[in-house]
Amino acid sequence: MKEMKTKILISAIAGMVIGCTPAFAFDMVDGEVTDHYKTVINQKPYNVEICRDVQTSGDKSGDMLKGAIIGGIIGNNVTKNVDNGGAVGALLGGIIGHNNSKATGGTKRVCQTETRYEEQSETVYSHSIISFYLDGKEYNVKFYK
Repeated sequence: MKEMKTKILISAIAGMVIGCTPAFAFDMVDGEVTDHYKTVINQKPYNVEICRDVQTSGDKSGDMLKGAIIGGIIGNNVTKNVDNGGAVGALLGGIIGHNNSKATGGTKRVCQTETRYEEQSETVYSHSIISFYLDGKEYNVKFYK
């Protein structure tokens, strides 16, 4: 019984193989393949320190503020019976602090780090196109190798 099933199976497979006809390409098609390339730029970062001389103004506000605080404290302690003695002392201290300030304008060296990029261009493969005619019509197919 087992042998009979094997013979039937082999006969069926042989019939399928014999009954199949291979596909043949009857028309030969000539085509032309063109490779396309593109240029890419590779950037490599590096850091540099940049220093500049910048103009500075003679900011006297810090000295004026110190004088106002000291003047307000003195004004409150000296003029205990006078209204707004602390405010008058702060005003006078601010004026004196501003006038006696030694702050002057000039130039100051300022440095900072900047990232720059070294660039290298490179030509690399992009894609290919095959061009061919079939039945009088042109075809272009893009593909990658």
